[in-house]
Amino acid sequence: MMSTTEIAGFVLALVMVVCSIKELHWSWPLAIASSILYFFVFKDSLLYGEAGLQLVFATLAFWGWWQWLRKGDDAQPALVIQRLSARGWRLVLMASALLWPALALLLHHFTDSDVAWWDALPTALSLVGQALLGRKYIENWLVWLVVNVISVALFAHKELWLTAVLYALFTAMSVWGWRAWQRKLRHQGA
Repeated sequence: MMSTTEIAGFVLALVMVVCSIKELHWSWPLAIASSILYFFVFKDSLLYGEAGLQLVFATLAFWGWWQWLRKGDDAQPALVIQRLSARGWRLVLMASALLWPALALLLHHFTDSDVAWWDALPTALSLVGQALLGRKYIENWLVWLVVNVISVALFAHKELWLTAVLYALFTAMSVWGWRAWQRKLRHQGA
């Protein structure tokens, strides 16, 4: 059953992603508020990886907000949309491959989670996606696309229907974000 907390988190999360797509720094305080709300939703659903992730997201959002507000010597934003190098991709894959089993084993041994491995996968990938978003790597949208597809199934399994709908919308918004940032990246190079 949908709670007021889940509904409020849903609305804030949608607005947050739209702000991220448009490169508006307001996405970060919205991320903090939405993450705190979703911490309680996931904790109550025994999705401890997702619940813990929300606390990490809230903390990382302060870092992301600072990253996006920083100015260079020319008073222009210090960060612009960029692409991962081959080395960056290797780091992303290595971090994902290490985080997933580490988080799954932690959840399996120290919680009563009934979906430890499936909870850990989007949790691990979300940490990677958040780091990429904070540094404005366009590939963050590809990582979020994978996270969102997996999350729809996970939240449907847990009967968090509104949150499953949210992540289905996030899936489409990941494609929108990818395309919007591709256009901006081409324009930056012009």
